[in-house]
Amino acid sequence: MEQGQMPQGNHPEHGGGSSARGKVILLAVVLVAIALAAWGIVKRGTHFHSLDGRTEDAAIPPVTLITPQPGPKTREVDLPANLAAWYEAPIYAQVSGYVKMWYKDYGAHVKQGDILAEISTPSIDAQYAAAKAHYNVILARYNLALITTKRWTALKSTQAVSRQEVDVQAANAAAQKAELEAAAHEVDRFQALEDFKKIVAPFDGIVTSRLVNVGDYVNAGGGNVNSRGSASELFSVADVHRMRVFVSVPQDFASVISPKITAELTVPQYPDRRFKATFLATANAFNASTRTVTTELTLGNADNLLWPNSYATAHITAPGNPNILILPEGAIVFRAQGSQVAKVINNHVHLVNVTVGINFGTTVQVLSGITKSDQLIANPTADLLEGDEVKVVPTTPGYNTPTKTQQEEDQKAVRQHDANPDEAGSR
Repeated sequence: MEQGQMPQGNHPEHGGGSSARGKVILLAVVLVAIALAAWGIVKRGTHFHSLDGRTEDAAIPPVTLITPQPGPKTREVDLPANLAAWYEAPIYAQVSGYVKMWYKDYGAHVKQGDILAEISTPSIDAQYAAAKAHYNVILARYNLALITTKRWTALKSTQAVSRQEVDVQAANAAAQKAELEAAAHEVDRFQALEDFKKIVAPFDGIVTSRLVNVGDYVNAGGGNVNSRGSASELFSVADVHRMRVFVSVPQDFASVISPKITAELTVPQYPDRRFKATFLATANAFNASTRTVTTELTLGNADNLLWPNSYATAHITAPGNPNILILPEGAIVFRAQGSQVAKVINNHVHLVNVTVGINFGTTVQVLSGITKSDQLIANPTADLLEGDEVKVVPTTPGYNTPTKTQQEEDQKAVRQHDANPDEAGSR
């Protein structure tokens, strides 16, 4: 080694440079580690807050809102009905005897006063003849009393008879006059019985029944006496130029009854025809056993297509109530407090009691408690409480809003649910 040179390993400049680079590298590593740690802390904090927000959002139930729909402008219901003649009369005998002849059969068109049958009454004939003979006897006595009274009155001025005797003759004439009047009434009574021998039509119409034959014995105040001794009518006559329609309206639908209602009738024998009937009267009281009110309609029958005692279906139309609103059935909850809906105001729930009307299947009438502008939850859950916060989400088009066809089907189901012939209105 030459003098003046230092050993290579102890070169001062080379050692100082390596140490500086090491410190820089170490510092860079530390800074990167600190940055990574800080980024991780921030990331975890952000993720925590995000999860916390999502949890809070998940705790708020999403709901869809609907508004009440107005009810139909008209109310319709199908109900069973019975047809009856405008007038119908069972005809009984007023005298006892045997049927001499009948002249009108089933379905015969008759005028008022037409003879339907004749009754043979020998006993009444004899009593009638005796009454007329008795009248003639009393008439002769009365005439004699009048002549005698006139003669005695003429002799009164001659002092040939006493005043007492004249008064006696006058009283005798008055008594004979009274007996004559009584005899005349007796003749009239038997004359009326003689007239009852002819069974006549009480009004224009058709013969709907004939329960008598030649030779049958009929009883006064009754009719044809059968083997058991009971009496039935001889004939029935019905005036069918107009018909009465009797409908038993259930209590749920009684509010539609008014003079404004109309009805279209269908009968099994004419399935493709519609007969229009109008309101005539209502009983204004419910039947205690059926909870229905008898309502009477009327319609013309000039062509005699409709027959008495026919069964019909009455499609009744009445003006609707504008105050009645319609909601989907799912919008109503039933709790201890009664029927309720969930109204949403400022994203918070307010439970409102409502009065429910007719259930149409998918929709329900609401009679009171809400307005047309209320925002209601379409399907409130049972755990929803007053004041709960909710999140409103867009409503799916058509969701919980029945189509017109569906509403018509609901109405049709309601109209037909009471169409039971056994519950049809009766006279």
